[in-house]
Amino acid sequence: MTAGLAITQLLPAFHLAGGRRLIGLPLIALGIWSAAASYRQWDANERAILARTRVPRSHLALVVTGGVVLVATIALVLAALGPLPR
Repeated sequence: MTAGLAITQLLPAFHLAGGRRLIGLPLIALGIWSAAASYRQWDANERAILARTRVPRSHLALVVTGGVVLVATIALVLAALGPLPR
């Protein structure tokens, strides 16, 4: 979430109008989602441990990694286009 906020506020403008938001807002959303999903996973793990059953599998790391890779790819394309002309 912090990286997304910093990108939307501090990064120089890209050639594409709204480029900073295109990178920053998905990172903010991914941070919010991962916080909520992490809590749900922790709760499921606690319940499983107390019930002495198997701890459920989590796809949290895969989703976060995929999201970061996607946003980084978009950032790479925007950076390759160059800065906004003055």
